[in-house]
Amino acid sequence: QMQLVESGGGLVQAGGSLRLSCAASGSRTPFSINIMGWYRQPPGKQRELVATMTNGGRTKYADSVKGRFTISRDNAKNTVYLQMNSLKPEDTAVYYCNADPYGSGWNIYWGQGTQVTVSS
Repeated sequence: QMQLVESGGGLVQAGGSLRLSCAASGSRTPFSINIMGWYRQPPGKQRELVATMTNGGRTKYADSVKGRFTISRDNAKNTVYLQMNSLKPEDTAVYYCNADPYGSGWNIYWGQGTQVTVSS
């Protein structure tokens, strides 16, 4: 199996910054995970894409976070980061790390989630 362990959530005032980290480990962790990323679930809403990044460096962002959030990876450590700047109250959510080791679209792993709360 592969486990994803997130860290870095917390409470921050609007306009502030936070950095999330997620490290993959386990017996089925490949040398280089194809796609890693972040999703979030705001209170009372469905889970939504925040950002993803391939091991080749291709990124995808939700329109709502473009220009404010930056995803990055350390492929050697199978770790993905999310730098969140200019945070808004509407960014409040549980943030989940996601990994698609082989780019299959169905063999997907999730972290346990980390709470991000942005106060106005």
